[in-house]
Amino acid sequence: MLNCSNFVIWGSAGHAKVLGALLAARGDRVIALFDNRDIPAAIAGIPLFVGTAGFEKWIRETDSVHSVAGIVAIGGGRGADRLAIQNIFLRNGLSVPVLVHPRAFVCDTAVIGKGTQVLALAQVAAEVRVGDACIINHQASVDHECILADGVHVAPGATLCGCVNVGASVFVGAGAVILPRVSIGENAVIGA
Repeated sequence: MLNCSNFVIWGSAGHAKVLGALLAARGDRVIALFDNRDIPAAIAGIPLFVGTAGFEKWIRETDSVHSVAGIVAIGGGRGADRLAIQNIFLRNGLSVPVLVHPRAFVCDTAVIGKGTQVLALAQVAAEVRVGDACIINHQASVDHECILADGVHVAPGATLCGCVNVGASVFVGAGAVILPRVSIGENAVIGA
């Protein structure tokens, strides 16, 4: 896991506030926000740049972009959007580290993809494989040998029992329980 001190966040709504708190808990800081909408900055005192034009402007004005990490604060069933923005970061020289909240548990035999977020009190058990740009939200539990493809979002309090296979860009709603050995196809939405 890369531990950068300076981060930018793409998305300026509630999830950006969650990520800002996670970064603060790690001793890191947010230096810029990006959003495709011209809305108030989710984190007070942090400049907001609008759309790809705003991102390109920020890139031109930043001296040490290679020492900055990027993370995407777009939740729900928008995993493809998370992946696309994460790729913009990578193409422009930003790193996209795995973020694990200090109060989350990730087993040392789990494999976590780049740009994935494991939030407070979440649990990722033995031999779990998580793709890129996933969100395992507050108090979510992903049990042994589950496989999550790229762009999956497991909402707060959801439980994936052992050996669950989850397709790309799936959204598992808050508090949902997925029984063992179930497979979920791409882009599915599992209700709360």
